[in-house]
Amino acid sequence: MDFLNDMALFVEVAKVMSFRQAAEKAGVPSSTLSRRISALEKAIGLRLLHRTTRKIELTEAGQIYYQRCRRIVEEARLAHDQLTAMLEQPSGVIRASLPVDFATQFLTPLFAEFTTVYPQIRFELDLTPRTVDLVTEPFDIAIRIGRLPDSQLIARQLTQFNARLYASPNYLARSGTPATPQDLVQHECIDFPKSGTWTLHSQAATLEIAVQGRFVANSVDMIRRLALLDQGIVFLPAAVVVKDVAQGKLQPLLPDWQGSSVPVYALTETRLLPAKTQRFIEFLQARLGSSGKQPPTFTL
Repeated sequence: MDFLNDMALFVEVAKVMSFRQAAEKAGVPSSTLSRRISALEKAIGLRLLHRTTRKIELTEAGQIYYQRCRRIVEEARLAHDQLTAMLEQPSGVIRASLPVDFATQFLTPLFAEFTTVYPQIRFELDLTPRTVDLVTEPFDIAIRIGRLPDSQLIARQLTQFNARLYASPNYLARSGTPATPQDLVQHECIDFPKSGTWTLHSQAATLEIAVQGRFVANSVDMIRRLALLDQGIVFLPAAVVVKDVAQGKLQPLLPDWQGSSVPVYALTETRLLPAKTQRFIEFLQARLGSSGKQPPTFTL
């Protein structure tokens, strides 16, 4: 397909009837331009230009070729300009798979802000706990939280967070306040499914604490609400409960201890993304990464 580039060079020469001017516009040496036009003529089997020391003229074949090629080159440039415009003002539909609680609590206002900046972009959102297949299903992006299994997918980190311990004042008045991580085994702890162990870190140590309680749930919001109803101790990021703590509805516990860092990723099938998806990922990285807010924890 190299002849397509040579075709575009021939059109530039035919427009100005000058190798020097066409070479300057194309950014190549005149000798290179002349050599490539000669190669194009050889490939076609017809002479396109009459060359003399004084001027250049189109042959009959050159006139026919120029009229056809000029339209082809103009269409190619138009297509390029249209794609450039898409990069400047992306449009289309983004199909995204999102964890339910993370999307409703943290992404909803960001969707509204993003579509204000890019009004030509629309969203189709799948808020289900299942792990979609980005290769075989029609999704542009998936948001995932936690350590990722090995795969061929491309992961871009959006933010990360650390969980801390909280409980309501009424629960603590009834059951006592834990003074050490080991005290948690004596308390009602509201946990996620398939967990049963909370990993706590301080500057000096890391502990694995086996916890139990009457409630296990796969919803961050339900776990938070159960804590507000005095049902036990929860292990959640500060952003989830910041208003509850400020209003005195929940109280931080064991301030010297926190959970492991948990990353939040945007997953795509490929690195070569359309502008709409690239802009959305960059937007999330800017908002989540620089805001200081910590997203909640989820099971994948």
